Amino acid sequence: MSALPVISGQECVRVLEKVGFYIKRQRGSHIILRRDNPFGQITVPNHKTLDRGTLRSIIRSADLSVEQFIKLL
Repeated sequence: MSALPVISGQECVRVLEKVGFYIKRQRGSHIILRRDNPFGQITVPNHKTLDRGTLRSIIRSADLSVEQFIKLL
């Protein structure tokens, strides 16, 4: 298993946009992204650094592996 990178919320949003997600709305410091086909919705905190557990949960919700996510960075 690859080590998770330390990235910001904005970098995470850019990667998710590459796999079909788009920004639906933002409330405070949380960005809500949506994908229509297959349907998925993910909330990404817009922080300078994302915690490892939060990033792992986001990657899992996007149906990606850690290796796929790192390649898209």
